[in-house]
Amino acid sequence: MARQIIKFGQVSENRKARFNYSIQDTIEAGISLTGAEIKSIRYGLVNISDGFVQKRGTDLYLAGVEIQKLPTAARIVNFDERRPRQLLLHRSQINRLIGKLQEKGATIVPLKFYFNNRGKLKVLLGVGYGKREIDKRETIKQREWNKNKSRILKGK
Repeated sequence: MARQIIKFGQVSENRKARFNYSIQDTIEAGISLTGAEIKSIRYGLVNISDGFVQKRGTDLYLAGVEIQKLPTAARIVNFDERRPRQLLLHRSQINRLIGKLQEKGATIVPLKFYFNNRGKLKVLLGVGYGKREIDKRETIKQREWNKNKSRILKGK
């Protein structure tokens, strides 16, 4: 396997989230994983583009995130690749996020998976509201204008 092991820094980013949602607030959370899942994440075998947060009882779970198994892992190491994983937050943070989830049109999506400077896996969550088609077109126009503006200023 010719993949590089990630010790610190960003592992995966959900670039479509900022396009599909208007992100109002962000929060950093820990995530409950097994050792085999952490090893797979260190090799970059994670896909967070379909991820979202759901409430189960009094806890929050990250669902829709796919952590692939390492091809070199032993057959004994079995885990469900798309199982919901519990988020590790303080009770006050959980209550605040549950309140935001109950607002109409609000959803919580993972924006980024990364290892902090202590080597702990963190997930950056964004509280967002879905954009309509018109808002997405406005985002594209703004992005193109910024590109053209930088080209013009670079030429001078």
